[in-house]
Amino acid sequence: MRCDVLTLFPAVVEAYAAVGILGRAAATGLFEVRAHDLRRWAINRYGQVDDEPYGGGPGMVLMASAVVPAVRDIVAADARPAHLVITTPRGRRLDDAVARELAAAGRLVVLCGRYEGFDERIHEALNADEISIGDFVLSGGELAALTIIDAAARHVPGVVGDPGSVSADSFTSGLLDFPVFTRPPVFEGRAVPDVLLSGHHAQVAAWRRREAARLTLLRRPDLLRLTWPSLDAATRETLTGVARELGSDWPPAEPRD
Repeated sequence: MRCDVLTLFPAVVEAYAAVGILGRAAATGLFEVRAHDLRRWAINRYGQVDDEPYGGGPGMVLMASAVVPAVRDIVAADARPAHLVITTPRGRRLDDAVARELAAAGRLVVLCGRYEGFDERIHEALNADEISIGDFVLSGGELAALTIIDAAARHVPGVVGDPGSVSADSFTSGLLDFPVFTRPPVFEGRAVPDVLLSGHHAQVAAWRRREAARLTLLRRPDLLRLTWPSLDAATRETLTGVARELGSDWPPAEPRD
């Protein structure tokens, strides 16, 4: 999979993409990230890519006359079809399902926002997939772009060494991940649960399922309201039992016709 990132700060993207899972994936040819300096398409010799907003107001606006040609050039530089993404607070919310969708695209071109945002005609001309990573504002789109890329990369076969690590991650099953422990068995008086030391795989699996249900009920009941209809019967049964222990009013009432 290839991912091209258009940004005013390519060094930020390059540094992150060179280490960890993305760096290893690049070394094996499974995943490639290329950062492109938007100022290569500046409108003058001063490197200008932004200007003051019409109608007044604070900040600067990224110019359509710089951004649109830049994106079109990057898209055309590779024969493979590109899925174009713009990082913006007004985009659809990134979640695991969106990450899987992007991973299946094969090639991404990600445009990072800066300053007060994009000239609206950039959105109109490019008709891109607009994605937000949450209800907050960052100084620029580089962190959002890297979040999107990292989340998508994990779903590209072979990028994560152990596929089971991805399938057990939070959100993949509709629940948060279960707690994990490692050595030593006792730390500052806090012991690893006995079941994890028992070697009884069925009991370990049941404990992890219950703990994932408990954490999700306590921390992200909003997530369960979204995923409940798609959960399997065993997970629903576990959630219902844990909710009873916690005194919660879960599960939600089934919708009426």
